[in-house]
Amino acid sequence: MCGIAGLCQTDGSPLPQEAGPWVRAMTDRLAHRGPDGSGLWLDGPVCLGHRRLSIIDLSGGGQPMRSTAGELTVTFNGEIYNFAEIKEELLTHGARFQTSSDTEVILEAYRLWGPDCLARFDGMFAFALWDAPRRRLFCARDRFGKKPFFYTLQQGRFHFASEVTALEQLPGLALTLDPTALMRYLAYEYAPTPQTMYKEVVSLPPAHWLLLEEGRLRLERYWDMPVPDEDETRPVPELCAELRHLLARAVRRRMVSDVPLGVFLSGGIDSTIVAGLMASQSAVPVKTFSIGFSEASYDESRYARLAAAAYGTEHHERVLSAAQCADTLPEIISSMDVPMADASVAPTWLLSGVTREKVTVALGGDGADELWAGYEHYIGFKLAERYNALPAALRRGLVEPLARLLPSSAGYINPRLAVATFLRAAAAPAWQRVQTMLTALGPDTQAALLSPALREQAPDLLAPENLFAPTRQAYEHWQPPQAATPLARAFHVYVRQFLLDDILVKVDRCSMLHSLEVRAPFLDKDVAAFAARLPVRYRLHGCKRKWLLKKAFADLLPKEILHRNKRGFQIPVAQWLRGRLRPLMEDLLAPDTLTAQGLFNPTAVRGLMDAHLSGKADLRKPLWTLLVFQLWWHARRNGRGPEV
Repeated sequence: MCGIAGLCQTDGSPLPQEAGPWVRAMTDRLAHRGPDGSGLWLDGPVCLGHRRLSIIDLSGGGQPMRSTAGELTVTFNGEIYNFAEIKEELLTHGARFQTSSDTEVILEAYRLWGPDCLARFDGMFAFALWDAPRRRLFCARDRFGKKPFFYTLQQGRFHFASEVTALEQLPGLALTLDPTALMRYLAYEYAPTPQTMYKEVVSLPPAHWLLLEEGRLRLERYWDMPVPDEDETRPVPELCAELRHLLARAVRRRMVSDVPLGVFLSGGIDSTIVAGLMASQSAVPVKTFSIGFSEASYDESRYARLAAAAYGTEHHERVLSAAQCADTLPEIISSMDVPMADASVAPTWLLSGVTREKVTVALGGDGADELWAGYEHYIGFKLAERYNALPAALRRGLVEPLARLLPSSAGYINPRLAVATFLRAAAAPAWQRVQTMLTALGPDTQAALLSPALREQAPDLLAPENLFAPTRQAYEHWQPPQAATPLARAFHVYVRQFLLDDILVKVDRCSMLHSLEVRAPFLDKDVAAFAARLPVRYRLHGCKRKWLLKKAFADLLPKEILHRNKRGFQIPVAQWLRGRLRPLMEDLLAPDTLTAQGLFNPTAVRGLMDAHLSGKADLRKPLWTLLVFQLWWHARRNGRGPEV
């Protein structure tokens, strides 16, 4: 796992002498991603930089790396898990290797197959490869976007880096706040790919490659999620056996490391399966890591201990208070290169720190919830169709009034808020339903919240069809329309948006801030394709989530874990905003601060705060989303930008 950065003159002319120091400044900003070494390579129109976290071939894997013949040079972030198999195939075609690194496999695979090499890679990666004979720069990102790649085309140069903050180190670049990205951030709690918070900076979409040649950029998708096969007729035991084989192989491939490795163990279904498969394939006890909370209502560490005992792991646990978690949040959010309003960033960051004390690589369960229907929202999507089939008089005259009488709670689940969210989602068109359940600030709220000056910069964006256009594109992605059911399309929305820009960003940034590599067996290309091809009923069976996954591993999972409901990291955001984090919120959302900033309506923001602080409404999501943006904004303003 590493950090990459670089420059390329679009017209092929030599870079200025300052290019080396510019790229060095970018890679220095990425030192947390690669504390074990740095490298720089400059040749004519291109300069590639690298920061290394040594995982495989500790002595011979330095980068940027050149091919044996010297015509290709690459800077690479990530891992190619099946590099040994690809290397064997390349040897039969006459390839020669100088190292045992997976990086060199990328060079030789590209030399032989060109962009088609990506179809063979099973991994998490982002890389830039200079093809000197063809005078072109070839860049790519993995299928699910586990590794980041940002770029901007300015001043006659293509600039790229693993994090946006690295691009901020370059002199003279325009970095201006994108009002459409801000509005979408407020709705999604992140800026959806390919947008970033800067007008000029783009995030390379997952499963895409980019080619810069003769001054032109070409972007192309190289992989897509399969459409569910509704004609699947194999017996359930056969499907379970195939899933076990694929996931066991995925875990085994991700256990290849020249440095110590372990596993994040929450005690949920997904991480417990990974830990169990690791334990069954390891000659020594597996190291497992979890955090717990001293407050009993938020602590689920007993499930992690139960799984650790079942598999005989070397378990490491750190017990924290919710107050400690809250106190770290400003530091964590200010360190992120992109604003992301997922409050579980705090325990993820803390868990990464605990894990890095013992190992350099950790496996986790990321991707299983999105691919196997782990979230309650999948059930909500399904039930919405049935709810809408009820007579309108019953829905509007009885159900909706009763919903407003439900109790409100500042705890993990607020019944009134949950039902109100479901009713809004049920009333939305099918393509918008998933995002309606996840949205922090919808169009109506934003219309009152945003300053008139900001709204004038994107006057039509607050129409739902425009604000949520990325969701509609993800939902309607497969063609023809009958290729997938509405519920199958909801899976695609989760994978191509929430997984990509929330879960994977959170894990990547939190782990990398501690120089820890995290691997995701559930996002193995064959495991993910197997899940995606299954008819939805095998993943959400009635209202039973992860149905086939649980069947396949029922004998491996402790019964208490097999039958427990999914719970994410429980963060008491509603209470924090009324207590421990209130002074910070009052400061960053103060009228004078907002007036000077010019983005938000101070009166409307104050109204949200007063309603939440008085207990009249649970506005944790919109207020938290605003607070995270303010923390990010002020951290960036103290650095380079953005300009408005």
